[in-house]
Amino acid sequence: MPANILLITADDMGGDTPGCFGGPPDVTPTLDRLAGEGMIFGRAHVPVAVCQPMRSATMTGLLPHRNGSEGFEPIDDAVPVITDLLREAGYLVGILGKTEHNQPEKKFGWDFARGRRDLGAGRNPGAYGDATARFIARAAEEGRPWFLLANSHDPHRPFSGSQEERETFPEDVRATYPQPSKVYGPEDVVDLPGFLPPLPEVHREYREYLSSCRRCDDTVAAVLGSLRDAGAEDDTLVVFTTDHGIAMPFAKANCYRQSTRTPLIIRWPGVTAPGSRELTAFVSVLDLFPTFCEAAGLPRPDGLDGRTLLPLLRGRPSGDRGEAFTVFHETAMKQRFEMRAWQTGEYSYIWNEWSDGSREYVAENMWGRSWPAMVAAAAEDEQMAARTAFYRYRAPEELYDLVHDPHSLTDLAADSRHRDTVRLARRRLLAWMVQTADPLLGRYRTFLESPAGAAARK
Repeated sequence: MPANILLITADDMGGDTPGCFGGPPDVTPTLDRLAGEGMIFGRAHVPVAVCQPMRSATMTGLLPHRNGSEGFEPIDDAVPVITDLLREAGYLVGILGKTEHNQPEKKFGWDFARGRRDLGAGRNPGAYGDATARFIARAAEEGRPWFLLANSHDPHRPFSGSQEERETFPEDVRATYPQPSKVYGPEDVVDLPGFLPPLPEVHREYREYLSSCRRCDDTVAAVLGSLRDAGAEDDTLVVFTTDHGIAMPFAKANCYRQSTRTPLIIRWPGVTAPGSRELTAFVSVLDLFPTFCEAAGLPRPDGLDGRTLLPLLRGRPSGDRGEAFTVFHETAMKQRFEMRAWQTGEYSYIWNEWSDGSREYVAENMWGRSWPAMVAAAAEDEQMAARTAFYRYRAPEELYDLVHDPHSLTDLAADSRHRDTVRLARRRLLAWMVQTADPLLGRYRTFLESPAGAAARK
């Protein structure tokens, strides 16, 4: 029998936020329980760290430059989406939240859809639970397997309890969703991710972010509760993932590890062993499309960029998943900052096509209070001044030793001791760009032959 498929996503949650991925304790109790019932992937990545392109990639199994949605554009007409295949196989298909970021909406042919306003600005766990129950009941009445995409709008900005929230949402909107089941305040001592500086305003904003993460977890609890109450747990493949990292500097809308790493959890009764952990293989949300085909008993389309996760889910080792490639094209403000990255367990290499020493990077991860606090601190702190200047302008190439520098703080691309690593990274990235017909292939080749790219050739 084909399995039901429940795909739950969080909006802007970092890969190391859930407790089961090393995050602060008790922020995500539901996700931690789900991890104990299924499998977690320690090296899961999204192909692009911005909302709509990531969601388009997930639903097509294709990279952004191969499905047409590099920024906030719709998927190309000729590109099939997973709901096409599932609907043809008799599945009832539904979506909760983020309907506007699955474009064009008509292409998906949703049988059941609830948008942000129906769900308390995408922040009301009870509304998600009720909608899930209604959807599953309808599928049962019609005797059909189902696919439900449940998208929490938490922990996307504005964060819970923030001034930004009060300025963004009128009082009548704020009245449509509850406080998180746990609110983090000054009395809660939590460690910042290592890529963020320990400034008071950054700490404050991170605590607000954690409160939003807790409400996201409340939403997951409501959705899974409705699944359990319907008696459908044993027949359902459950996947939890996020669209990219935190909406703070050096994370969202970039190609750093903390930009694209996602806390992927999969529970598939009869397939995944409870409490199993895959910590070495690099996997991608692109792999979900062919995995869903397996769950539905459907043949996988040719030409996908993702590969089925079924062998890994069954505990079989994989020796050919030792690297990941990620991209960035366009910010939510529709400004282009083209980036490409190659990552292994040891190194991260980034090519910034846009970096020319004068163009300044600007993106939505600089909204809120953290970035202004960093800029203010830079006026009196040389290290912070260097850090903020680098973020604005970057360098054409970046290289990080992830073993000794897991938060990508020290760029080694110009260090002659790492010349061989840069050469290897260039070869691997170039080969991948050729393989995927990357539209920036010509520019990358030009860069490698330019004076700026000459150092590592010596």
